[in-house]
Amino acid sequence: MRGGWEGHAPVEATDLFLPDLKEAGFDVTVAADLDVYADEELLAGTDLIVQCWSMGRLTAEQCSGLVSAVHAGTGFAGRHGGVVATFTDSPDYLRMVGGLFLFHPADFLDYRVVIRPEHAEHPIMAGLADFDVHSEQYWMLSDGLNTVLASTTVDPADGGQGGGQGGGQGGGPLDMPVVWTRRWGEGKIFFSAIGHRTADLRAPTVRTLTSRGLVWAAR
Repeated sequence: MRGGWEGHAPVEATDLFLPDLKEAGFDVTVAADLDVYADEELLAGTDLIVQCWSMGRLTAEQCSGLVSAVHAGTGFAGRHGGVVATFTDSPDYLRMVGGLFLFHPADFLDYRVVIRPEHAEHPIMAGLADFDVHSEQYWMLSDGLNTVLASTTVDPADGGQGGGQGGGQGGGPLDMPVVWTRRWGEGKIFFSAIGHRTADLRAPTVRTLTSRGLVWAAR
């Protein structure tokens, strides 16, 4: 499922992973109309939804169809704003994906993504090492039920909370999730905050963990 704001390159970004999905044995259908989420029969026969749709809105019927299908076992996966910066007026959707984009500094930042030691052997992360990213660093609200596989350190000054920002909370650096998984009923969900540009997704470690995450989330 791809569309919405073109700044997140929905076509190019999803095309990048089509060969990986086909190699993993999937028959892939590309959709660009949110009405597909209201097609109960189609979604019931779908093992995985890969979504890249930023800054969109769902009708009540579309939201109910998607959330119900995932609850029944259809996997759901995606990255960056195509998952957490969209459908923000659909609370059930946000509950399902487990997070909401709030802010990123105006400029790209160099930041370190650290794999959580307790999940180093997770199928998505196994054999991968901590890595550096030069891109947008997302600040998000996230659900405590998420299984956070990797995180980064954010500076409150970069998020408008300190550093002379007019009486913000200030404080020291804090942990922010980057990669998480979760369950929604019988369905599995994978999310990675990395991927503003297709160049971000082509970085070897990012490409590997994203491709693995898509396959992991499938029914």
